Amino acid sequence: MYPLEEILFLCISAVLSGMDDWTSISMFGRSKLEWLRQYYPYRHGIPSHDVLGKVFAALDPESFSQAFSAWVASIAELTGGEVVAIDGKTIRGSDNKAGGKSAFHVVSAYASGNRICLGQRAVDEKSNEITAIPALLDTLSLEGCIVTLDAMGCQKTIAGAIIEKKADYVLMVKDNQEELKEQVVKVFGMKPAVEKEVTLDAGHGRIERRTCQATDNLTFLDDREDWPGLRTIAKITSERTDKRSGQSSTQASYYISSLNAGPGVIAKAIRSHWAIENNLHWTLDVIFREDAALKKKGNAALNYQIIAKMALAMIERESESKLSKPKKRQRAALDDDFRSILLAAYF
Repeated sequence: MYPLEEILFLCISAVLSGMDDWTSISMFGRSKLEWLRQYYPYRHGIPSHDVLGKVFAALDPESFSQAFSAWVASIAELTGGEVVAIDGKTIRGSDNKAGGKSAFHVVSAYASGNRICLGQRAVDEKSNEITAIPALLDTLSLEGCIVTLDAMGCQKTIAGAIIEKKADYVLMVKDNQEELKEQVVKVFGMKPAVEKEVTLDAGHGRIERRTCQATDNLTFLDDREDWPGLRTIAKITSERTDKRSGQSSTQASYYISSLNAGPGVIAKAIRSHWAIENNLHWTLDVIFREDAALKKKGNAALNYQIIAKMALAMIERESESKLSKPKKRQRAALDDDFRSILLAAYF
């Protein structure tokens, strides 16, 4: 009765318009049926919220993810030097304690320049990111890009997988690679000749001075040959001063990189990594209410996240209205023409 393409188009249109659960999506469809029929027949009308939930619970998330990545590849062009941040996020509303099902953890790749999610891979637990990241990398075209990862992704196999994709990496080094961290700290403790890049940030009620030091002199870095493509190490020193209290704190973090570049490029890549937190994860949580929505059955939470990421991409790529993301969703709910504009490049 309800062709899959009609269901998917209904959900994308409704989520664009601020609907965040199956009931509101079905209500949107019934109220906008004539508008929807400009695109698809909807001969049997709009499915109920129960039907929508069952379809998304049953849909194969891996196949849907592959289709999503292919769709993104058709609309986004990655330029040389673009930072692709990879990080994981737990969908907290997807757990089912009564059924013994833990919440899904999704590893996403986010192109900071294009402001778009390139692909995702689901795992059962955060610790499984190490196996999910190479599988995700294998699905992406990354030649000329800079891939950034937090300490969880600082693994030799992952560094090698990035180099095989003809991309570069900047990987955070923490205590999960204790020996490597000790070696990097040792090199900077020897006060090698380094280049420096200093940036200031006076937002969020504090003043932050960030100094990036980088060196390609790895003579005293033991086991450097074990890390594919390793050419540079970097140290970021963050000095934060609270504007109100005047209290200050200093924190150092360390990175390894395949880039043969100065601290400015590395510092920019590290700053760009946080776009995946601010522009993707935070947006899914706060604007698309991902964690608050209870989608516990089957694969529903994973598949809904793909729909939300598609809607977010369409909203991000609309630039004429100058509205915020929440306001664009509100306008799409009220203005059929604006909703059609958001969808025009894709349907």
